[in-house]
Amino acid sequence: MGKSFYQEKKYYSITEVAKLCSVRAHTLRYWEKEFNDLKPITRNGNRRYYQKDDIELIKQINSLLHEKGLTIAGAKRNLKSSNQRYKKEIRIQGMIEDLENLLSEIK
Repeated sequence: MGKSFYQEKKYYSITEVAKLCSVRAHTLRYWEKEFNDLKPITRNGNRRYYQKDDIELIKQINSLLHEKGLTIAGAKRNLKSSNQRYKKEIRIQGMIEDLENLLSEIK
């Protein structure tokens, strides 16, 4: 299951995601309970369907826990601060665009 497999589909089963991310399915279910942002779509008897954003988050969680050696609590803090930085960057970018629009109107 290479990169082309990853890009072809919109939804992935828990088994497919486990293989893509080198994580066991029971670990994914546990992480769903621990990380609020990890919420796959559930249908047909609680079958989980993951999307690209879910898979990216799982890879990030896996990296924080296994490569950087953080605890669950540490990974949560890291993800929260990353999310806050991202939102701040978006706000700043919006302000810059507003100022550029004002400047072009003045000219």
